[in-house]
Amino acid sequence: MKKLFVVALAAIGGLLVYRQIQADRAEQDLWTEATDSVPTGS
Repeated sequence: MKKLFVVALAAIGGLLVYRQIQADRAEQDLWTEATDSVPTGS
């Protein structure tokens, strides 16, 4: 029973870390898009 609790806790922790990384990546993409220089001419 104790092992199951530890595994579940580790899975929840991993999910939270994964979601935070995804949020940081999305924010970085938005920042890059907002501050990216626009090429002039073609």
